Amino acid sequence: MLIGFLCALGAGLMWGLVFVAPLMLWDYPGLVLSFGRYIGFGLIALVPALFDRERLAALSKADWMAALRLALVGNILYYAALATAIQLADAPLPAMLIGTLPVVIAVCSNWSPGHPSETIAWHRLAPSLIIIFIGLMLVNISELEHLDGKRPLADYVIGCVIALGAVAAWTWYPIMNARHLKRNTHIRSSTWATAQGLATLPLALAGFAVYGIYVHAGDSTYAFPLGPRPLPFIGLMLTLGLCASWLGTLLWNRASQKLPTSLTGQLIVFETLSALLYAFVLRGQAPASQVVAGIVMLCVGVVLGIRAFRNA
Repeated sequence: MLIGFLCALGAGLMWGLVFVAPLMLWDYPGLVLSFGRYIGFGLIALVPALFDRERLAALSKADWMAALRLALVGNILYYAALATAIQLADAPLPAMLIGTLPVVIAVCSNWSPGHPSETIAWHRLAPSLIIIFIGLMLVNISELEHLDGKRPLADYVIGCVIALGAVAAWTWYPIMNARHLKRNTHIRSSTWATAQGLATLPLALAGFAVYGIYVHAGDSTYAFPLGPRPLPFIGLMLTLGLCASWLGTLLWNRASQKLPTSLTGQLIVFETLSALLYAFVLRGQAPASQVVAGIVMLCVGVVLGIRAFRNA
């Protein structure tokens, strides 16, 4: 359990970088950042694939199909939906909906576990989930003050619906990913991370090409393909591909093998906490008291969740 906890913490620290990238590359469309990140992931994955080619060759057709589905839903569709929702409804509302993921994943995985050993009594699970949910609301609700209020109501509604699609996609991903790894214990975490990177690369390249056609056919002012700041864009996309995607996926795979899915779902709060930390450091600001209270409740909820599973 300790190893799984530390791996989930490491994955959260890596994934938090994804939320800083749009702040650093504010003049790039969200879809470009999404496709760029996963092109970086696929290119980075080519390197470990050379050293792990024997294990990759041993993967079955079913394994590769699973990797392709996970890459499509958990990577491409999730971030495309999130980026579109933010563009339509501004960042605060979609971020608040995405913030419910730790609770939604834990509830769904406990409701429909892949194995009886994955379940835990609801009265043991409920306290940590309630505290985590309150903490998430405290952290995210302050962001609603930053809504610009300049968009049509229809854009807010459509954006929130698309954000719910992103929630559904990333609820499905960790549950299915954990089930596949636990059914196939011979697959190493690093091998599975590399396989997903290889599966993601053609999808990301195709999406990027389609976006390029859209730019050239429409009235977009974006300088396709590398935008107004090519070197920072390339450097940051490769950094995200290595840290947030390949290494983050590797650590999450390891955590998924070691911990019940209902617990790993709660531990996604580390992504939220890391994103907050990086954002406040980048802005040079201290968090408001309401945000601090939310962070404390998130930490308390995680501790209670771990204790519940240890005593189950």
